[in-house]
Amino acid sequence: MGEVYRELGSRIKKLREQRGMSQQRLAELFGFSRPTITQIEMGERKISADELIKLAQIFDVSVEHLLGVKKEPEVILKETEKKQKIKPQIRINVPQKNLEKFKEVIIYILNKVGSKPNIGETAIYKLLYFIDFDFYEKYEEQLIGATYIKNRYGPTPIEFKKVVDKMLRDREIIKVKSNYFEYPQTKYLPLRKGDLSKLKANEIETIDDVLNRLSDMNASQISEYSHNDIPWLTTEDQGIIEYESVFYRTAAYSIREYSENIQ
Repeated sequence: MGEVYRELGSRIKKLREQRGMSQQRLAELFGFSRPTITQIEMGERKISADELIKLAQIFDVSVEHLLGVKKEPEVILKETEKKQKIKPQIRINVPQKNLEKFKEVIIYILNKVGSKPNIGETAIYKLLYFIDFDFYEKYEEQLIGATYIKNRYGPTPIEFKKVVDKMLRDREIIKVKSNYFEYPQTKYLPLRKGDLSKLKANEIETIDDVLNRLSDMNASQISEYSHNDIPWLTTEDQGIIEYESVFYRTAAYSIREYSENIQ
């Protein structure tokens, strides 16, 4: 079938394994037999445009990402001061201070709402987005300061998987695979309490406000809700969402009181 289909099959296999999904489970979601999935992953079967779209929906990625058109930025957790080898792609550094804040916010969220059946990985993406962007709008400074890209399902924090992988290795959280209604869901549960000394009072207040407003929404509802926020609307597909765009939010999304008086 050629190198193109082998590379596509390899990406599909990698996405499936990253999500802890069996070939049989993917076959059920895809509506084909397990041997067909094997053929696809080996590059021995062509995939139609409609099938590509369905696969992208299952894996919660863009078709462009599935095809390998756009590479995701490389995320580096700077836990030490050792020099890193430079690769020819975008690099996003997560300094130790930001890493600790990122971890504590995740732990805080999981302790507060992680046990809710609707709170899976996709919902957490959106909660983090609103926490970060609400805080920036209100205080004009960053809380976590994660880098969010626009995909069809809403804002996605690029650094999330690297940070969570470290937390899994350090036994701070555990990953649980389950189903929410008929859809596969990745959940995370905390193995420790949060260190509130690493969060300021106004940061906790913002996190609590977002959780109170949005944590009862399922992944589809909170994704749809994020699609009407100005930062997402004004960003091109797969582009990085700029924090400064929060100052153009509509009244329905703005959490800051702006003075109407011009001095």
